[in-house]
Amino acid sequence: MAPKVLVSDKLSPTAVQIFRDRGIEVDFEPDLGKDKIRLAEVIGQYDGLAIRSATKVTAKILAAANRLKVVGRAGIGVDNVDRDAASKKGVIVMNTPFGNMITTAEHAIAMMFAVARQIPEASASTHAGKWEKSKFMGVELTGKTLGVIGAGNIGGIVCDRARGLKMKVVAYDPFLSEEKADKMGVEKVTLETLLLRADFITLHVPLTEQTKNILSAENLAKTKKGVRIINCARGGLVDESALAELLVSGHIAGAAFDVFKTEPAKENPLFDLPNVVCTPHLGAATTEAQENVALQVAEQMSDYLLTGAVTNALNMPSVTAEEAKVMGPWVTLATHLGGFVGQMTDEPVTAINILYDGTVSEMNLEALNCAAVAGIMKRANPDVNMVSAPVIAKDRGIKISTTRQDKAGTFEGYIKVTVVTANRERSVAGTVFSDGKPRFIQIKGINIDAEIGAHMLYTTNKDVPGIIGTLGQTMGENGVNIANFTLGRAAAGGEAIALLYVDHPVAPEVLGKLEATGLFQQVKPLQFDIG
Repeated sequence: MAPKVLVSDKLSPTAVQIFRDRGIEVDFEPDLGKDKIRLAEVIGQYDGLAIRSATKVTAKILAAANRLKVVGRAGIGVDNVDRDAASKKGVIVMNTPFGNMITTAEHAIAMMFAVARQIPEASASTHAGKWEKSKFMGVELTGKTLGVIGAGNIGGIVCDRARGLKMKVVAYDPFLSEEKADKMGVEKVTLETLLLRADFITLHVPLTEQTKNILSAENLAKTKKGVRIINCARGGLVDESALAELLVSGHIAGAAFDVFKTEPAKENPLFDLPNVVCTPHLGAATTEAQENVALQVAEQMSDYLLTGAVTNALNMPSVTAEEAKVMGPWVTLATHLGGFVGQMTDEPVTAINILYDGTVSEMNLEALNCAAVAGIMKRANPDVNMVSAPVIAKDRGIKISTTRQDKAGTFEGYIKVTVVTANRERSVAGTVFSDGKPRFIQIKGINIDAEIGAHMLYTTNKDVPGIIGTLGQTMGENGVNIANFTLGRAAAGGEAIALLYVDHPVAPEVLGKLEATGLFQQVKPLQFDIG
């Protein structure tokens, strides 16, 4: 029986035809996504569900989806899909991460022109029958310095377009290497330097704990007088109230925003201010982008339903069905190893070296590499997946190397991930026990045996008395329950580490108390997606 797909949002007729041409039965009901009750009633008939943003794929919908194998999102964001519920149900969630890069970058450039020349206000004035030629004095882009926060896929295109406009480009991106910056023709700088030098600032980063409010009131106050700020990335990256105050004071000359902290944005501190250009999240709203992502999702879903090939999956590695049975725990381990070094590394990564020893060296290393790299990149880009991670790493000039070796130690097989920066190397190794559970077995060359939990605490210190007592007492006094406690040391009296598996995230104030003891060189909370 041919696979059957439901298209519940507006999708290109060409995309719908791709399904049919490949022998897949399609029901095209572009308004069905708005009717949750009916969607739940019919979803059990389908193997695939193709959506945009209107359809909400909730746990309730998934519970009724007895045949569903794949959900394909025509676009990047999958906030409308309950990924955890989908994973538990065994449903693959795919997106199309590269279909709207050019469109979003072009919108940022358009917004920069608009705010530089006050085009919307001048247009409104002229439409009103006024001829206020002297009122709208603009500035040229040529020769100005553009500060790009986030030089990844979209930010990289903006850098290229800005250089074509003869602008000087400085970029802040912890994951951008000097070598890649040179190839892009941009100057890699610190955030503080960017704030001081830029005539225009444009943001192209995802919203994470690290980037949230990156242009805070404090950072906005550090900017060059007369700067203009463009945000076509995510709401919440800029303190909108503080920006409004600085626009009123004249310190900031203008702003152009396509995204807002609260959307739909019915009210906002930036509304009705002079020389502020606002658009309703139009970054991906071009005919070409919408067509591209629709065609991509149709091809990806068809490939999976007909051949089992997995592309741009957010919750599954790119492996065959046969490989998945054996590789599943090793893929999880590789992801956790990457997650560990990724969370521990604040400097730009220049290289990733992955060693496979013993039995694991005979597996599908491409998929395992993708899992490890995705774990590393996850901190900078929560939307990264096993397919897009190597592409992003390559775009940022990160060199990835793989080494296979025969069994060389106690374990039948293990993986060691090493991240290289300009100043240091950081490595972690792990294995999979016979029970299928991944374990950390070495950190910084120090042997350990640590169970991996969702919430962990990592410390480094000199091997001196009192460490165990301090950690235990501090956790106990602050209501933090320790599920597992692992210690390791290089040598008596030398460097030592501790890895605690705890029931809940360790609060910042508890971390501060540990740091205040003076016993620890490093106190780092870690989180892992255990599933």
